[in-house]
Amino acid sequence: MDGQRLPDTIFSSIYINESLRRNKAVVCALSASYISTFAGYPLDSLKSRLQTTKTPISVPRIALLVYREEGIIGFYRGLWIPLMTISFVRAASFTIYTRTKEFCRDHQLLDHSKLLGSATAGGIGGAMAGSLISFGSAPFELVKVRRQLEYTIAEKKGLKLTKPPSTAAAVREIFRMSGLFGLYTGFSLHFVRDTAGTALYFLEYDGMRHILGRLPSGEQGPTPSWLPIHTSLVPFVCGSLSGVTSWALIYPMDVVKTKVQQRALADEMYRSPGETLHRLIRGPDPQNPKPLIAGITRIYRGLGVSALRSVTTHGLLWTFFDLVSGFIDRLPGSSA
Repeated sequence: MDGQRLPDTIFSSIYINESLRRNKAVVCALSASYISTFAGYPLDSLKSRLQTTKTPISVPRIALLVYREEGIIGFYRGLWIPLMTISFVRAASFTIYTRTKEFCRDHQLLDHSKLLGSATAGGIGGAMAGSLISFGSAPFELVKVRRQLEYTIAEKKGLKLTKPPSTAAAVREIFRMSGLFGLYTGFSLHFVRDTAGTALYFLEYDGMRHILGRLPSGEQGPTPSWLPIHTSLVPFVCGSLSGVTSWALIYPMDVVKTKVQQRALADEMYRSPGETLHRLIRGPDPQNPKPLIAGITRIYRGLGVSALRSVTTHGLLWTFFDLVSGFIDRLPGSSA
């Protein structure tokens, strides 16, 4: 009987290993995303608060205020939303990105052995992933913004919030105010932001990985002699840099999106994205506009904490993605 069980065990192990290899992008994305999301969420929460404050405030100051008013839980308010949706967003995003690059390679549309071809394939895959995923992620991000800005929204409504509503109650309130389409408040901005941002992100990442020695097969080859870091740190460096730079380029759009959504959730008069951006930069009084530099500074308020969040989340994301990918490739029975 033991002899019968042994072949069955071996067959089961090989089947599991091959299943992991076939679904490697999904498995890697899920495991890496949970770790990176949990690590970076407090910084994302502070970023949303900094974007919507009218007066300049330092990151340590606003963090102290959040801790005094809401405790540690205030930094993780709404965390379960990205954790619950990460299984869809990350897995689907990386699958679309990977499949698009494979399509370009299999049909010889781009030369992956060259920098331009590798980066362009990543950008096309990122654009496809960002645009398609935005339809599913928009409602969840709106609810996340609502949870992060509960106290600010209540203040604008003239309410004294003693106990913030649950996520389910927040969803019911949005549905009561605006119906099902209320969950897609600010969707056009969300769509453009995610499409452009994801395209830039993957374009930069694949371009940098190519420069730093990744082979067309996807494996990491020898790194350039001028690179003063260990090979194992390449994913972290490329992920961090691509996350920070792509985010900085689309940051003004994210600020406008958050502001438009905040006004809608607080039941304030609608302002177009163009008007919102103009008021953020030049102020509410057209007769006495703010200096341009001061306005741009306000637009980029919170960028520092966002940059730190990007370094943390995207660096960890690609580090664990490569670690899990390498582990799956080394499993017995894998034909990779």
